[in-house]
Amino acid sequence: MSGSNATASKGVAGMVLAALIGVPLVVYLLIKLFTSGMSTNLTSSTMTSEAVSARLQPVGVVKVVEGGAPGSRTGKGVFESVCISCHGAGLAGSPKFGDAGAWGARIAQGFDTLTKHALGGFNAMPAKGGAADLTDDEVKRAVAYMANAGGAKFTEPPVAGAAAGGAVDPNTKGKEIYGSTCVACHGSGAAGAPKFGDKAAWAPRLKDGVDAAIAIGVKGLNAMPPKGGYAGSDEEFKAAALYMINSSK
Repeated sequence: MSGSNATASKGVAGMVLAALIGVPLVVYLLIKLFTSGMSTNLTSSTMTSEAVSARLQPVGVVKVVEGGAPGSRTGKGVFESVCISCHGAGLAGSPKFGDAGAWGARIAQGFDTLTKHALGGFNAMPAKGGAADLTDDEVKRAVAYMANAGGAKFTEPPVAGAAAGGAVDPNTKGKEIYGSTCVACHGSGAAGAPKFGDKAAWAPRLKDGVDAAIAIGVKGLNAMPPKGGYAGSDEEFKAAALYMINSSK
């Protein structure tokens, strides 16, 4: 009897011990199972400050247009950097670029009405298409460019400094572009660039003629990127190049 009681006591003790250890263990494992998918790894790439900031950015961020000096951007340039996001596919009720049917009714309203809508905003389109750094004339050029692709015969406002015949004046626009772009290297002769006004430095560049020198500048050479990084038209870059070349004669 005593042996049976001892055995029974050991069995009960074992069950109690198992309960004390097993129940908390099961509870722990269940909690771990249900919360494992909710844990956050603060060191993961998705939790970096940059990633969080990117997710928190507002949807309607206004983008600043990059390019030449303010006021110098063409209608085509503004369309390709700003307007194409909606007008390229006809999104949000905008007339699609090149779609004469979509543009017909707009063109009939006249250039002044179209530009008024573009400058101040109309329906889903924000003022200046959301590019607040555009000048009024740049917006008007973009309107003319898009409308003309849809059948209009509007004239883009000229770029300030443009000479008769459509050429860009080196002494006005060329000087302006030099001051905003080219001076970074040519002002001091940095990165091997011929210094502004240094006849000796410019002579080797001009040995094959002015047109050849400008053509090289358009394509870029050595440390100089195409057009010196200027995003405007080739004619505007040519005016800046002529302004520098004329100073070295």
